[in-house]
Amino acid sequence: FGKIINMRGVYGKSKLITFNQADWRAKREIAGGGVLLDQGIHMVDLMRLMAGEFVDVQSFISNGHWGYNVEDNAYALMKTKDGVVAMLNSSATQWRHQFSLDINMQRGGVILRGDPDKDNGDPKEELFEYSDDPSWDSEIAAFTQSILHNQPVQNGTSHDAFETMKLVYKIYYADPIWRDKFDIKNPEVPQ
Repeated sequence: FGKIINMRGVYGKSKLITFNQADWRAKREIAGGGVLLDQGIHMVDLMRLMAGEFVDVQSFISNGHWGYNVEDNAYALMKTKDGVVAMLNSSATQWRHQFSLDINMQRGGVILRGDPDKDNGDPKEELFEYSDDPSWDSEIAAFTQSILHNQPVQNGTSHDAFETMKLVYKIYYADPIWRDKFDIKNPEVPQ
């Protein structure tokens, strides 16, 4: 389908504390952050995988609804050096769980949905349904093989994890109000 033009991702959940869980996710001193760090980080990681490193990051972070000292909404606008723009909304006010990632390319696109609906658009669409998800098993098997054969990890390295965490903190830092409110340090400056 050609090169990626842009991406739009939503990772939403109904609230910060769900399924009768303990409230640790709503405590900055324990969780480190809110819905962006807890759920949205997975979308950030996918976007990096597809588009590469984002060099320009703008964001708006808020906790205006649930009132905890972690974010209940994060909105990010990111751009790679090649001009790929990605928009991300990580929300704990979605009122339902939602995962969607649209990847728009030069001659088509890819639409990923956690629960795909059946709106048949133009151009022609293909729907692939999977009854199980072998990705966790595949990742563990690849990691195990790396250990057993003393080979470097190919995907999901500690460097990838570090860069993803750094990007999350770039998003936090890019919002001056959020940065000042929680004394977020510049992730580009060694501490």
